[in-house]
Amino acid sequence: MKRGKLIVIEAGDGSGKATQTKALYEHLKRDGKSVHRISFPDYASDSSALVKMYLNGSFGGHAEDVNAYAASTFYAADRYASYRMKWKSLYEAGDIILADRYTTSNMVHQAVKLTDAAERGAFLDWLWDFEFGKLGLPVPDLVVFLDMPPEISDRLIAERAEEKAQAKDIHEKDAEYLHRCHAAYLELAAKYGWRRVACAKDGVIRGIEEIHGDVYQEVVQLGV
Repeated sequence: MKRGKLIVIEAGDGSGKATQTKALYEHLKRDGKSVHRISFPDYASDSSALVKMYLNGSFGGHAEDVNAYAASTFYAADRYASYRMKWKSLYEAGDIILADRYTTSNMVHQAVKLTDAAERGAFLDWLWDFEFGKLGLPVPDLVVFLDMPPEISDRLIAERAEEKAQAKDIHEKDAEYLHRCHAAYLELAAKYGWRRVACAKDGVIRGIEEIHGDVYQEVVQLGV
């Protein structure tokens, strides 16, 4: 079966994922590539209902109030619906699918709830098998991790919430949790071979175009 390429832009909250995904999408379009952009959670779809409830605090005001396995199934169902209804045929036709977050986000955000190394490893193995095996979702061909220092992310999240006059979700409200997620990103990037792109230098955010240049080079090396 012919299949395309699945490229994932991954990062913690407030790290510019949407901006970099858009920049890469536009660059690949200029290159003449057949590329489609998706984002998770798919808030425009009914399939994200449980994700919204979780993030809004319906099941508890802290991320740890919902165990890693339960929360992961909320997100996995949303991804499955998106794949089957929106981009499976495009991917199987050989097109490039560019995702802002994917299963890789669950690997980080839910694994940090498990402090025991053996339990965390068992969870990661379960999640891989559940989504890529049982549900049949495609394994990414490339994951680019935008590495934004957590102290800068904290500021960007606060500024975004103030600018848009919207409440933070249960993840964004917990700075300590997000800092643990950043450490997990570094750990899992090494474990799974994700490509790391630094978003700051000496405590100063790098320019959007400068970061994009590094992201684009990772895609070029993939050979799309």
